Amino acid sequence: MTLDELRNGGKGAMAKALARIERDPHGAATIALLDAAWNDPRAHVIGLTGPPGVGKSTLTSALINRWRREGLTVGVIAVDPSSRRTGGALLGDRTRLIVDAEDQGIFVRSMAARDRLGGLAALTFPAMVLMRAAYDRVLIETVGVGQSETDVTQVADTVVFCVQPASGDSLQFMKAGIVEIPHVAVVTKADLGAPATRARADLVGALSLAEDVTGWKVPVILLSSSTGNGVDGLMNALADHFRHLTETGAGKAQRAEQGAAWLTESVREEFGKRGLAAAAGLIAASEGSPFGRAAGIIDRLSAGR
Repeated sequence: MTLDELRNGGKGAMAKALARIERDPHGAATIALLDAAWNDPRAHVIGLTGPPGVGKSTLTSALINRWRREGLTVGVIAVDPSSRRTGGALLGDRTRLIVDAEDQGIFVRSMAARDRLGGLAALTFPAMVLMRAAYDRVLIETVGVGQSETDVTQVADTVVFCVQPASGDSLQFMKAGIVEIPHVAVVTKADLGAPATRARADLVGALSLAEDVTGWKVPVILLSSSTGNGVDGLMNALADHFRHLTETGAGKAQRAEQGAAWLTESVREEFGKRGLAAAAGLIAASEGSPFGRAAGIIDRLSAGR
């Protein structure tokens, strides 16, 4: 499958491409497609994270519907909890999304987190790269595992962190690395009034402890997905951050770092710490798509076994 075929083939083409990644992640055809997608990105990738029950799925639906009304195509990766029996996704998040199943401009894929603690699935990164090349917006909703949920920074251009009023979570922000993650912060269920206002004040205080080396100041937005209040503010903040990434060049550097991180983790998973040490020079030696580089490194290390 070529990149043009992926872009023009609708949901069926994307489903086949993702199935190929799962079935043959290091095959020549898979690598060729991933390399092409890596080199020709289109979408702004947004990561949506936060504790379970905060309303991520409701907010995901609101963002999808708003983007579709603007004529933008949307790819969604919903990382779900895993079944202990099968290891598959329990599909809790996907069933809560309110979208038109017949709309060819929306593609939703559920993935099981399995034993990963960072809030993402193993295939999230390559799936994101394919969707980023095919759609106008890509939204990644993490599984919701709390303070350990930091891997979203390795796949998203803009990370949105959600907290709900009167949850007690604000006290945890100041002592957790979570405050270093978001580019946009959202207090959900803002229709609760005073508790939401207090949560926003706590969040503003916690985020003041973190520094963004690119000069971006994290906005904190009161939002109610049920009433729609605050959604415009979130949309504007997302656009402002993507513009900031483009104008400062931080976005290009950020994506390069994400590719390098995925490459390093792929070699570690395949060969362990010793293999990673043996491949250190190869990992740092070249630029470009991490997928072709990973395949070459894995071939070399496999030959030396």
